[in-house]
Amino acid sequence: MNLQSALAHFGAIDFAAVGFILAAWLAIGWRIENPSTRNPSVATLMVGFRREWMRQFVARDARMFDAAIMANLRQGTSFFASACMIAIGGGLALIGNTERLLGLAQDLTLSSAPAIVWEVKILLVLLFLTNSFLKFVWAHRLFGYCAIIMAAVPNDAGHADASLRVEQAAEINISAAKNFNRGMRSIYFSLGALAWLASPWALVFGTIVTGSVLWRREFASHSKQALMRGTPK
Repeated sequence: MNLQSALAHFGAIDFAAVGFILAAWLAIGWRIENPSTRNPSVATLMVGFRREWMRQFVARDARMFDAAIMANLRQGTSFFASACMIAIGGGLALIGNTERLLGLAQDLTLSSAPAIVWEVKILLVLLFLTNSFLKFVWAHRLFGYCAIIMAAVPNDAGHADASLRVEQAAEINISAAKNFNRGMRSIYFSLGALAWLASPWALVFGTIVTGSVLWRREFASHSKQALMRGTPK
């Protein structure tokens, strides 16, 4: 089946729903990373705490606590990268088995559309998961770079290279966290994209729910209110 005949199985609402979830994914990601000064996101508030972490780190004699934090950050990133890889493998295996794919659709009492329809819908989920995997891999590597730079920070806060190394470590740490957060957002939207298996209207609803959850956690959560009290610059 060629591309033209495959696309014939999708209506205008399907294309609109896919465009809507992609636009929502990009828009909320941009807004979270570029909020207004009056209503910052949790992600931007944490930037100040990461800088403060490095400023306190340079004056700390025993740095085992900082090493443990870095190990936990890398472990968490590695876990999500592995989970994404497993999910991607499962999706590709499902696409490669047309009979099982059609059987799954029948079990879920979904419409009796040809296999290509379900394959395209799963590919949308895989698109988000692949983006998540790439972001997590890069975040894991950046956290590793940050750990090395932190090891190069002199124990003497008055050392000529101390301020520079602290600034470098903070910037790499912030960049790693940004990529980790992008990976997490893609996972959220991959779950929302699963709603397309039911119908394009379900995809629209799933997109709205996903966006609402992300918006609340970044801009209207209790954790944000706690961070707003005395946020470091």
